[in-house]
Amino acid sequence: MKWLRIPDPLTLLVACVIVAAGLSYVLPAGEYQRREDPRTGRQVVVAGTYAPVESKPVGLFDAMVAIPRGMANAADVVFLILFGSAAFTVVDRTGALATGVSWLVARLGHRQLLVIPVISLLFATGGVIENMQEEIIALITILVALTRRLGFTPIVAVAMSIGAAFVGASFSPINPFQVVIAQQVADVPRLSGWAFRTVFLAIALAIWIAATMRYASRTRVGVVDAGSGERFETGATDNLTRHLVILGIVAVTFVVLAWGLLSQGWDFDHLTALFFVMGVAAGLVGKLGFSGTARAFTEGFREMALAAVIVGVARAIFVVLQDGRIVDTIVRGLFMPIADLPTEAAAFAMMAAHIGLHLPVPSVSGQAVLTMPIMAPLADLLGMPRQIAVLAYQYGAGMMDMITPTNGGLMAVLAAAGVGYDEWLRFAGPLMALLTALGAVAVVIALAIGLT
Repeated sequence: MKWLRIPDPLTLLVACVIVAAGLSYVLPAGEYQRREDPRTGRQVVVAGTYAPVESKPVGLFDAMVAIPRGMANAADVVFLILFGSAAFTVVDRTGALATGVSWLVARLGHRQLLVIPVISLLFATGGVIENMQEEIIALITILVALTRRLGFTPIVAVAMSIGAAFVGASFSPINPFQVVIAQQVADVPRLSGWAFRTVFLAIALAIWIAATMRYASRTRVGVVDAGSGERFETGATDNLTRHLVILGIVAVTFVVLAWGLLSQGWDFDHLTALFFVMGVAAGLVGKLGFSGTARAFTEGFREMALAAVIVGVARAIFVVLQDGRIVDTIVRGLFMPIADLPTEAAAFAMMAAHIGLHLPVPSVSGQAVLTMPIMAPLADLLGMPRQIAVLAYQYGAGMMDMITPTNGGLMAVLAAAGVGYDEWLRFAGPLMALLTALGAVAVVIALAIGLT
């Protein structure tokens, strides 16, 4: 029924901004004291210091003002989306992308389903290593084009990219923005428990990839004829050479991107500049000229404007909660009742609390520095290893990334792929529940073996 349909992402997020403003009138204002953690360089809360503060309800107009403020706060991500996507629009206008996709489809023959585990593992690796999310927004249009040529729906493109990255990040033994920072704040040895996490990472990825392949095969609409792969032999030699050089530029870009992220500590601004250089180089090699390249960039900006705005509006929700001084109140309300529970029940409650908190605090690293200073001493009080508290955070908050509407990266990918949020929920919701249950099993086993 139409009245049960979930609204489009922008409408949903603006509604969340208004709800957040309404909560500032209902919830009591309060804050924890904070200090700088020398190991992470971040501001962390000081456990036991929560105190009421002067209420600052956020009015409707102030909530609307928070939207451009949220976009300003997310400017680095917004520019990455715009310039990254525009660069691939340039590549597409040269014809190199169509050539590459046609060649790949032709070479796969009757083995097109194999593209799903290969691409899923690539993006899952990005999730494992560096919590890849927003970077995928610039790539999703290419993946949608590929999956359509293979006869798959756009949901498959989303599932094997950001979906696989979410799974990799959530179960990662080395994710610096999630498990590592949580361990540092909780004073747990860095990368401890990596073997235990790796086992469940493998299980989780097998479940996700198998489910994606099953969905792809069941919803396939037929392969678009990609030809016999002869376009490389029969096409003009100069066009072929240009296309190969452009595809080589794209490949080199990703090698440089991986090098910059892993060894140079690059941030989103560096990636934006890298994609800009890639787009200009591709346009000039593809004989678009400076004017044609500029027009292609402009088209790319226009096509991805909604995705960029969505990221900023999602960030505005947290801005409103901060302005209303109720973020810490929500944290305290979710975690303090856990102290009265038995150990196993407390571990499950920790996971549940992190799931609930991830809606207003969709940043996994932000959630870590906000909650772990509270969870670590709480685990001590319960006689529970602090590693268990980290696991509960990791599996609870991490898997919630899969469906939370306040995650700007997810909503932007869905918008760029043309996938409705309700469509994504029908596909990913049951899998998210299954993988969260897997995380709960992992927590129980960790408790039983005394993982530290």
